[in-house]
Amino acid sequence: MSTSTVRGQAIGSLLRPDHLVSAQAAFRSGRMSTADFKTVEDRAVDEALRLQEAAGLDVVNDGEMRRTSFMDHLLATVPGALGHEAPIEADSESGGAYAVDNPIAVVEPIVAGRNIGVEEYVYLRGRTRRPVKVTVPSPLMLYGFWSAERSTPVYPDPFDLFGAWTALLRSQIEELVALGCTRVQIDAPDMAVLVDEDQRQQREALGISVERTLTEGCELIDSLAATPGVSVSLHLCKGNFRSMWAASGGYDWLAKRVFAGTPHVDTYLLEFDDERSGDFAPLAALPEDKRITLGLVSTKRDELESLDALLARVDEAAQYVDRERIGVSPQCGFASVAAGANRVGPAMQAAKLFRVAELAAELQS
Repeated sequence: MSTSTVRGQAIGSLLRPDHLVSAQAAFRSGRMSTADFKTVEDRAVDEALRLQEAAGLDVVNDGEMRRTSFMDHLLATVPGALGHEAPIEADSESGGAYAVDNPIAVVEPIVAGRNIGVEEYVYLRGRTRRPVKVTVPSPLMLYGFWSAERSTPVYPDPFDLFGAWTALLRSQIEELVALGCTRVQIDAPDMAVLVDEDQRQQREALGISVERTLTEGCELIDSLAATPGVSVSLHLCKGNFRSMWAASGGYDWLAKRVFAGTPHVDTYLLEFDDERSGDFAPLAALPEDKRITLGLVSTKRDELESLDALLARVDEAAQYVDRERIGVSPQCGFASVAAGANRVGPAMQAAKLFRVAELAAELQS
């Protein structure tokens, strides 16, 4: 399903304001009622919305203010996952790489959890006249929860697990569509980190075939994009935690396979904020009926990109894909995990969103 042209948008998460962080702690400890907590959440969502509207972004979301992680509704299907914080091994607290060691494994069938997107969408649609999108995690994000030693009694093959989450996620997307939602973004770091050879080796070591990820995995994602009544975009992120990343590498190894394997996806959102992203040449493989959103503005660095430099980058990309099919965004969310917000303050976050909208306006002129 195609939708109107989107030139500028945020990716998903925004920095949680202090009043929300305090309320979350109070609610978890039983010092705040559900009703009072929801009032605070609503206020945070309103603030996230007003920021995006003030910036002039074409599509808005709720900043993921009701979540602690971009994949909360996936984690709700795995017993014990929401109450567990995976240990992070990091080279640097600002600008380096990180790795996640997740000891939680799926040992019983996953079951439908809370469809948080319903609350997000229903609240937001009543607060804005702008198009609204809801973000969901890729079906393959459960790769870190499948264990060849512990998960095989219930899911003998990892793609059995991925297929089970796909079925649950499709039902969630269908529920959103029934409520009037027309835009869903699938966040797929599970796919994007495979640009890195080390990540490919690690995935194979888990017993999860990289080749099958690029074939069967793309088929699962595309089955979601084929849901009637909704336009689906695919965000290929290489990791986002306290201004660090999980993978480095250009999209030349990945783009052609993903583009070809997901024909029902309308738009691809790719990171292009620094040298880790490689050049724009892989965009030449983008099918003519698809759009690309360039993540040119970094959510990891506490400095504002110049408009002229960004426009020059767009000009580079336009050598490979028609300018009319190019949109712009930050390279990722500002706080994909609440505890791992990037080292960027609220004022710089706002400046970057305004810069995205300013850049988008230049593309239309």
